[in-house]
Amino acid sequence: MRSLATPLRWLLRLAAALGLAMLAVTASPIVFWWATALAGPWDDPTGDVLIVLTGSALDEHTIGMNSYWRAVYAARVFKEARFQEIIVTGGPPATPAAESMKAFLIAQGVPAAAIQTEVASTNTHESALNMAAAIARDPGRYRNRRLVLLTSDYHMWRSFRAFASAGIATLPRPIPDARKRYGNALERWGIFLELVQENAKIAYYWARGWLAQPIQ
Repeated sequence: MRSLATPLRWLLRLAAALGLAMLAVTASPIVFWWATALAGPWDDPTGDVLIVLTGSALDEHTIGMNSYWRAVYAARVFKEARFQEIIVTGGPPATPAAESMKAFLIAQGVPAAAIQTEVASTNTHESALNMAAAIARDPGRYRNRRLVLLTSDYHMWRSFRAFASAGIATLPRPIPDARKRYGNALERWGIFLELVQENAKIAYYWARGWLAQPIQ
């Protein structure tokens, strides 16, 4: 019996620690502050080309929640700030979230002719590289045009610097994704885990040299 007592005590301590952590996350504004810090400035820049990063896809025709909010705000920003063009970047090809987001944008009143998609990218790093290649192939199209990057609040810190690492100067325009979902206390633990995952990705990108200081 003594041999079972020690593991049982550790399991109880672990359960208590997890319970306290969950209580701290759901009862405090930590995830709101964390998402705000990763978002950076909220000055809503305007420009000519709106670059929208895809998020999750539930299946070949259905976007996930973060893709949904990015598309919702992209449609609003495009119309309110009078952008000339939207580029939605991100696949992967098996589940092209960019195409599903394009269909959503069209349904929200954005002209189909104003939307381009890039579906080869499977992550933020590849989106940055593929956008850099597209700009290099047609420099006249993008010369003297202001590029604005739109993505979720918690995703902006990494995305902005990944595009800078690829040589693309953008203006960050985060949207309230985690900050909006924070209003539902039941979602806060899930948001906390997303933020932990995002910081792990930041560390990985930093180690690979895929992040750079923003281009002025």
